[in-house]
Amino acid sequence: MIVSRPSPSHDARPVAGAIDMLVLHYTGMKTAAEALDKLCDPMAKVSAHYVIDEDGAVSALVDENRRAWHAGVSCWAGQTDINGCSIGIELVNPGHEFGYKAFPGAQMDALEKLCLDILARHPIPPHRVLGHSDVAPARKEDPGELFDWGRLARAGIGIWPEPGRDTGALAQFGYDVSNPVLAAMAFQRHWRPGKIDGVMDDECRALLAGLLDLMP
Repeated sequence: MIVSRPSPSHDARPVAGAIDMLVLHYTGMKTAAEALDKLCDPMAKVSAHYVIDEDGAVSALVDENRRAWHAGVSCWAGQTDINGCSIGIELVNPGHEFGYKAFPGAQMDALEKLCLDILARHPIPPHRVLGHSDVAPARKEDPGELFDWGRLARAGIGIWPEPGRDTGALAQFGYDVSNPVLAAMAFQRHWRPGKIDGVMDDECRALLAGLLDLMP
């Protein structure tokens, strides 16, 4: 069941814009109540479309047809109005500042169900299911290295690479590489969380090639 918890922080999407991206976050606050209060505070000017608590409870804050203010200054494949083309989901987790931890099974179960519902409503390509750190690598780390992207891909949400045939470029995939080290770290948080050092080594290049193989 989804509970309505309206946030005032939203506006109209671009007239010609289609919803073709899904961005996952963690709340990065000590409690779910604290996170919801902030996301619904008109003075904070931040929001998301949905928040999923650790027990799997889902709160709907902003209608999907409206632009929620979740991504901030961000960029993907040269596009900078990420809020305008995306749906944002916040997962309750204290984050790296307050005791980052694994995402519970009930929370991931609810996320899978919600994502599949969203994907049934909107033409979101698998390679545009992303983390906040992917679209804002200079500012954000979420949902971080403990998030199970492979599980989502196995459920039909997003993609997860097998080593590909050729090497490719982070910029070709979509990352803003104005700071290549931070871009590489964001890549590693999503697709190679076992080692986050900002170096695109052979393993990272092979995984990136596998991702490029999956793109249309």
